[in-house]
Amino acid sequence: MPALTCAQSDGLATQLDLDVDTIAICLACLSFVAFAIEAGDEREIRRWTNRMAPDLWEEGLEQPARTALEQARDLGVPGVEAALEDVEARGARSPVVKAIVRRLGSDLSARARGNSFRKGFQPWPLARL
Repeated sequence: MPALTCAQSDGLATQLDLDVDTIAICLACLSFVAFAIEAGDEREIRRWTNRMAPDLWEEGLEQPARTALEQARDLGVPGVEAALEDVEARGARSPVVKAIVRRLGSDLSARARGNSFRKGFQPWPLARL
C-alpha cells in the first residue's frame, strides 16, 4: 500500500478522535509547535513539528495515536491502513505522526488563545506550596 502524502496525512489527522486536553503529553513541548502555528511561519512549524514529534511520541502520544488510528480504521476512514503501516514502519518519523502533532499544536493554540499558562508554562520562580 503506498504511503500517504503530507496533505493526506494532515486530512487524516483532523479526523482522528484525539483531544489535546486528555493526552498525557508535555503541553510546554507542544507549545513550541503552537507558537509557530500562531506566527504562521510554515518553515518554523515544520521545524518544531519535526523536532518535537519524537519526544511527544515517546512520552505518551504513541498509544493514543495508535488507538485513534485503529478506531478510524474500524469506522472505514480512507487511508488509515496506509497510515497504520507507515506508523508501524517509521514511528515518530511518519508524516502521519507529524500531522497529528501539528493538529494537536493547532488545537492547543486555539484553546489557549495566546495564554502561555494554558499552554503548560508556569511562572518562575514556582510558587511554594
